[in-house]
Amino acid sequence: MSALTRVQEDFQEHLLRGSQAVLAHLSDGGRVPAATRLGIYAGAYGARLAEALASNYSALAKLLDEDFRALAAAYVRAHDSGFRSIRYYGHELPQFLASHPDYAAAPLLAELARFEWAMGEVFDAADATPVGAPALSQLAPERWAQLRFRFHPSLRRLDLHWNAPQVWQALSEPASRPAAQVSDVPTPWLLWRAGLSSYFRSLTAAEAVTLDAAVSGWPFGELCELLCEQVGAEAAPAQAATYLRTWVEAGLIVHAA
Repeated sequence: MSALTRVQEDFQEHLLRGSQAVLAHLSDGGRVPAATRLGIYAGAYGARLAEALASNYSALAKLLDEDFRALAAAYVRAHDSGFRSIRYYGHELPQFLASHPDYAAAPLLAELARFEWAMGEVFDAADATPVGAPALSQLAPERWAQLRFRFHPSLRRLDLHWNAPQVWQALSEPASRPAAQVSDVPTPWLLWRAGLSSYFRSLTAAEAVTLDAAVSGWPFGELCELLCEQVGAEAAPAQAATYLRTWVEAGLIVHAA
């Protein structure tokens, strides 16, 4: 390890975890002691990461209010900033909330963080031009069984036990917050962006299974067979067509071949 690398690592350990090893590399001359000068950097760096965390999790920060400061401080101590852009700082917060003894007893917090981070990813995702219904209607009938779909880059799927999306929406808008609710069976959720607007909605179990298979590359014929297990052979073709139409109208499908 080079001398410069050692100084950089010791400096980072001081900023994140208060290590004093970096003092060995500094001159203590001047009117302001080295420890004081380092403290200024450390305070500013930690505060900036905490601000980024509050920005990336604004609904969670609003829910926790003053307690969010303690959460941010604990997370900053445990997690370095590993990205060039501070926009992506905090991607491990849901796991942190789920495993930390001070927060694991309130699992709604971890699920709210998962949902909020996913909504941020939806907004930041690349643009793509959706396939319209007229383009699909021109496909020859014999092609449909092997037809595969590519979905919009913003599409995200979550399975949540708690009503985190409703809580997030109430915290993000001037609305009264619903009471926390939990279900033994997780609710499937779909998140995506159309243009500059982000959307989310719950899914039935059948649509969630079908959508996940379609995103994984299953052809339309196999999606219909999968739906036979979910809704029965008689209803499967019409249900598959309904799902496909819904996805197309939402702008979720960007390629079909």
